[in-house]
Amino acid sequence: MKSTLYYLLVFLLFFGCKNESGLTFEQDIFKSETCAECPEISIAIPKALGNAKISRTINTALEEELISLLSFDDEVEVSSMEDALKSFKSGYLELQQLYDDEPTGWEAKIEGSISYEDDSFITIILDSYLFTGGAHGYTSKRFLNFDKKKGVELENDELFKSTEDFRIFAEEMFRKKEKIPEGKSINHTGFMFEQGSFYLPENIGFTEKGITLLYNPYEVASYSDGAIELVLPHSEIKKYLAKKPKS
Repeated sequence: MKSTLYYLLVFLLFFGCKNESGLTFEQDIFKSETCAECPEISIAIPKALGNAKISRTINTALEEELISLLSFDDEVEVSSMEDALKSFKSGYLELQQLYDDEPTGWEAKIEGSISYEDDSFITIILDSYLFTGGAHGYTSKRFLNFDKKKGVELENDELFKSTEDFRIFAEEMFRKKEKIPEGKSINHTGFMFEQGSFYLPENIGFTEKGITLLYNPYEVASYSDGAIELVLPHSEIKKYLAKKPKS
């Protein structure tokens, strides 16, 4: 009897801790109205369940990103997803009134997924495609990093002990990957870094493979080059990190 009680306590202790530090998600889906005058909108993102601080932080951050992507009138305050969807539709209808011979509708496709999670960290990536007229649409990715224990979103600078030390290392790896000779300008092979100096991208996020540095189209290269990515394995970056994710 003693033995059975002991193992039961161990079981409850182990799984109780695991659930406390874990997060549960459901898929949140937004779609446009079905009508001839409506832009095509398809959004599917993870929604953190529960009332924990980290859940509220994640959901707020994702909503803010979606609002930023879909808002098309700087003079109108947009504070909710409902407002953002209306803003996107209004922007399309206003353009149609100005250019009624424009045959192509607008489109927004956004998908969110968890690219990394352990007991302390979680990274969510948003893949988006927006078409609002012109020759082609715009594809982009956005990494959002969170400290689960503190319940806060992390800025890029908070990921590293020294951002400058990491930048120097990242440039060395970038040059090696892109075959840019040491001593030559970072733009030697056709990149378009401002002022000819390497800098870290706005998008930095954890994956199971390591940490990804992601430059979206137009950031450091032409649209035809697509997104520029550099993946650095966990084993190579852990000494630069302020806190080490489990790999």
